[in-house]
Amino acid sequence: MKPTISIVVAIYNRKDELFELLTSLTQQTDKEFEMIIVDDGSLIDLKPVIKNFDGILNIKYFRKDNSGPGLTRNYGAARATNEWLVFVDSDVIVEKDYIEHIKKDILAIPCDAFGGADKAHKGFNLMQKAISYSMTSVFTTGGIRGSKKAVSKFQPRSFNMGVKKTVFEKVGGFSEMRIGEDPDLSMTLWENGFTTAFFDDIAVYHKRRVDFGKFSRQVYQFGCARPILNQRHPNYVKISFAFPTLFMLGYVMGFLEYFIMGRGIILAFYGLYTFLVLFHALLLTKNISIAGMAVISTYIQMFSYGYGFLKSWILLNVFRMKPEDAFPHHYYKK
Repeated sequence: MKPTISIVVAIYNRKDELFELLTSLTQQTDKEFEMIIVDDGSLIDLKPVIKNFDGILNIKYFRKDNSGPGLTRNYGAARATNEWLVFVDSDVIVEKDYIEHIKKDILAIPCDAFGGADKAHKGFNLMQKAISYSMTSVFTTGGIRGSKKAVSKFQPRSFNMGVKKTVFEKVGGFSEMRIGEDPDLSMTLWENGFTTAFFDDIAVYHKRRVDFGKFSRQVYQFGCARPILNQRHPNYVKISFAFPTLFMLGYVMGFLEYFIMGRGIILAFYGLYTFLVLFHALLLTKNISIAGMAVISTYIQMFSYGYGFLKSWILLNVFRMKPEDAFPHHYYKK
């Protein structure tokens, strides 16, 4: 018997992205699914967009006061009627066989939750493709988030994530964290004896941020969240989480070595790293402009994440601050 699916989307303002997502869902080879859209207090009216899909998609639309993505997804999950909850971000586009592959994989790979990858669509602009490279590359933090080789410990992310509804309810859904709420849920599932899996044929096209400033702020927040997650889930701490901070500190040491000692040994390693990123990005994208911007976005990612991680670690472990006091904007009230 085929599993039944409810797609849950938490959205704030992104009407153009919502239109693109819903358009991609109208093209599914398997049309047996319900759509739960929860408007998290948008400042613009999203109903005209949804009205375009009346009679085409089985959509249930709700609007609530703004409270952040996690609580908004919980609100939508509580109103879903099917066996599996599939969470996608409002700024993704899915392939026409997305639903078909999810149902096939659920039957073939026993698990309580699953996730898939993200990639850049050919229609994305150059900067979006460069940022997508940085967020998924083996040369950045994208290379340590889990893979098919470690499916039992893959951390599904909420831009492309499925969970059995009964399991989701047992662990209480997404926590009070506003940022980092999806790896928090994955580790909570593990701690309660549930399993996660990586489905390699359900990748989505994820737009992410559209300029370097917004991208920097986003990954900085991710960096701040990681030491909080480490405190909440100490059994799953990895030294690799500190890699961007070590990268940032090493770069500073390289300049000190150069200006104080007149040597550039450390900076030579960063030069090699830059060349590898440029070459790898060029190999994947076949575009020198994207590759050049990928170098910039990679350094932004490593420095911004690294600084956020270091700041958070010091506040939590040196000054012994509570996470909700150190980063009140990372939390919301249930």
